[in-house]
Amino acid sequence: MLLKWLFGKAKPIDMTKYLIVGLGNIGNEYLKSRHNIGFEVIDYMAEKFEVEMTDLKLGAKGSFNFKGKKIILLKPSTFMNRSGKSVKYWALKEKIALQNILIVTDDLHLPLASLRLKGKGSDGGHNGLKDIESQLNTPHYSRLRIGIKSEEKGYNQVDFVLGKFTEQEQEKLTKSLPDCSEIVLCFTQMGLDRTMNTFNGNPPKERS
Repeated sequence: MLLKWLFGKAKPIDMTKYLIVGLGNIGNEYLKSRHNIGFEVIDYMAEKFEVEMTDLKLGAKGSFNFKGKKIILLKPSTFMNRSGKSVKYWALKEKIALQNILIVTDDLHLPLASLRLKGKGSDGGHNGLKDIESQLNTPHYSRLRIGIKSEEKGYNQVDFVLGKFTEQEQEKLTKSLPDCSEIVLCFTQMGLDRTMNTFNGNPPKERS
């Protein structure tokens, strides 16, 4: 099967493969920072499914099979503002369809630990999403947004996103990780629209 996406070129793709990318910054100084919640989701899934993440070109990568799908986990090593370079490289190398890419990212505009799945949108001032849109040549890629919104007024945005979660915030975010994993798995099995209908606006306790 052929699909035209990057630069209008036809590329052979494997529709059974999915690329799940958690955004963040590498380095110990950024561990558990708000901007690195995407990395935390990937780490959670890697542990849950016993995936060995290997440092390769432009990122740490691992994979596992789930109900007939190959799920590739990726943590870019390019730093946040060059995330698109890693996404583009591995999407092309693994022959991933554009609709089978899911970006997991923090969102300053959503309440803490709330989850929203979208199939397109603006970058919202997020440098990682901005670079991904530039590299993929489209804003039409799926993203799972995890809220990190601050209730304070007049704070420095850069300092805030690069800062650490408080103990209470981290506890709340940690409790959301199983739901993030569930959304990712549903995305690979049911597709974007059905997954959005299942999860968006429905807290875990209210889902059937």
